[in-house]
Amino acid sequence: MVWKPVLTSADEIHRCAVAANADRDVIGVIAWMHTFSPAKMWIAGLDALRQPLLHLHTQANVDLPWASIDMDFMNLNQAAHGDREFGYVQARLGVARKTVAGHVSDPRVVERIAVWARAALGFNELRHLRLARFGDNMRDVAVTEGDKVEAQLRFGVSVNTYGVNDLVDAVDAVDDSAVDGLVSTYDEVYRLDPALRKDGDRHESLRYAARIEAGLRGFLEAGGFKAFTSNFEDLGGLRQLPGLAVQRLMADGYGFGGEGDWKTSVLVRTLKAMAPGGPTSFMEDYTYHLAPGEECILGAHMLEVCPSIAADTPSCEIHPLGIGGREDPVRLVFDAAPGSAVVVGMADMGERFRLVLNEVEVVPPMAPLPKLPVARAVWKPAPDLSTSAESWLTAGGPHHTALSMAVGTEEVADLAEMTGTELLVIDANTTTRQFTKELRWNQAYYRLARGF
Repeated sequence: MVWKPVLTSADEIHRCAVAANADRDVIGVIAWMHTFSPAKMWIAGLDALRQPLLHLHTQANVDLPWASIDMDFMNLNQAAHGDREFGYVQARLGVARKTVAGHVSDPRVVERIAVWARAALGFNELRHLRLARFGDNMRDVAVTEGDKVEAQLRFGVSVNTYGVNDLVDAVDAVDDSAVDGLVSTYDEVYRLDPALRKDGDRHESLRYAARIEAGLRGFLEAGGFKAFTSNFEDLGGLRQLPGLAVQRLMADGYGFGGEGDWKTSVLVRTLKAMAPGGPTSFMEDYTYHLAPGEECILGAHMLEVCPSIAADTPSCEIHPLGIGGREDPVRLVFDAAPGSAVVVGMADMGERFRLVLNEVEVVPPMAPLPKLPVARAVWKPAPDLSTSAESWLTAGGPHHTALSMAVGTEEVADLAEMTGTELLVIDANTTTRQFTKELRWNQAYYRLARGF
């Protein structure tokens, strides 16, 4: 945080806003009025500001000096007065911002500012994000489509496609010494299936998985990409569907979406940027457990779930995969750690993007899963499975999502406000009737807000 001087003129405020816009190290601006401040001087600066804004409604003192308070004190300590004037001009200009009220010594105030700062990190990441798509999205699938021009206009992210054989060339060019180093790392970090060890009959498959990781990582680093997609229908000369490589790259902070789903890849990378190193993964709602009173969702994917959410040391294994038409792929297998989380999806609604969020509780599987050789997460959605599923379906939420235990609803809400993106939240207070009404209100609001 960088403290700026007290600003007392329209010119000073405007120059500060323009400087904040121009500095790539700035991810947001916090403003507060120590005393009364005529807000017309803020009009030009607020109109020019393109950074996320937090209005901190605080004051210098915690307690009023009841015995000594006089009009001199009142005149100098008018935060309640000045911030109402400042709040009015922000509302009058329609400035997107977050307002936090309370004293800065209160941990609750500090945490809410921290939440906003994490969202600002995500917003900043979006504005500079580059994503590589290897091939197109899965044939005949609707929800993974999207307007890439609108995404760049709205969020800043640049989404571009590369032929999968561009990746194959990078994979084939990997030096054997790089493969040796990765194979050694796998043996140290994971519980390695004996068949994959140096004397095992599937060791060459592990070496090829390492070659994919090295080639893919090099391609992304050379292009400045922090997110990517793959598609099992378009593997070109790849001998395996990338599994282990994708999982490890996600663990290092990269965004990923399967079947060419670039919107989910963008979302995964953004949430990871908001809480670096925290548990966030590409995910898909796969199937339900519908026993009354025990309802839960089993989420997984073909291979690509991030080990940052793992409850224990992942097992590195190789198994057949009934799609893709390639050799058996290597992957990490584990159960997700229990705890509170959010599941977030992004859909292109034609004239706008929509975020849908469900608050969930990740729980251990109710029984072992010895015949399911993929990473997985089991969760109980709020407020219950039927309300959650009905609301998600009514909203047109996607089947691919980002599951995060590192960020929460407030961070995503702040990010949605910064980007002007619709957000629908499914939580403990959701009812399908009220949720449907909110959808209809939003439909009218966002169409009117765009103008003609």
